[in-house]
Amino acid sequence: MRVEKTKRRHVAAIMYDFDKTLCPRDMQEYSFIPGLGISPEAFWSEAGRLSSSGMDRILAYMYLMLKKSNAMERPVRRENFVELGKGIEFFPGVLDWFGRISAYGAALNIEVEHFIVSSGLREIIEGTAIAGAFRKIYACEFHYDANGVADWPLMSVNYTTKTQFLFRVNKGVLDFSDDEALNRFVPEEERPVPFRNMIYVGDGMTDVPCMKLVKANGGHSIAVFGRGKRSSVEGLLRDRRVDFLCEADYREASSMESTVKRIIDRMSVVNDLSDLHGAQMDRLR
Repeated sequence: MRVEKTKRRHVAAIMYDFDKTLCPRDMQEYSFIPGLGISPEAFWSEAGRLSSSGMDRILAYMYLMLKKSNAMERPVRRENFVELGKGIEFFPGVLDWFGRISAYGAALNIEVEHFIVSSGLREIIEGTAIAGAFRKIYACEFHYDANGVADWPLMSVNYTTKTQFLFRVNKGVLDFSDDEALNRFVPEEERPVPFRNMIYVGDGMTDVPCMKLVKANGGHSIAVFGRGKRSSVEGLLRDRRVDFLCEADYREASSMESTVKRIIDRMSVVNDLSDLHGAQMDRLR
């Protein structure tokens, strides 16, 4: 009697920027900057001046966070940043989005994993209500001294360094410290998450390298925008840097949900055809 092989389970990855992608504002604007007694405009303007003088834009804001805190004699510890995450507000539907999309993928034999790739702060993201939804959070992080006080940037994630995390997911090398395995050659067919099974979700120019990388390798990129702000991302579609534009509304039956589900439908068909091709090739060996 012929025994059917168990159908192979495929893995898909959805990678999200954080600020203005999952939440409407930069995460520092919810509690940290107001706690300094200054406006968000004043903070980002000063960080911009540091950047224009030659400092990396991400390092500039991290440096300024420490500088302002120290000037007020309010040293910041890791637990303080994590606590700030509790005050983050999200776009509609975000809180139950990840479970809904994972369940949809599972019904099509696709294990959907969610990742954060952000230039925001990992510590704050870890304190949010959605932190447990992610397989991995790649974001900026501070170093802490012997007293547990933030004293220096440990990791800076800017718009160009973001792309390495896509390759980490592609190859299954999720540990940031493991560069040797990341740079080792792995045949495309042996990589746990092929680029065709990736979706990148972001809101603007800092996401362009990741959007283009995923799109160029057979995956899909989505630019999201707040209500009434579609014009801010239309250039990304016009220049073919993304596949789709969606309002940042993650509720059931939204354009965002419909688009992602249709992409997963396509992944399912392509995966099945790939498995069929592989099975027929195996018979020839």
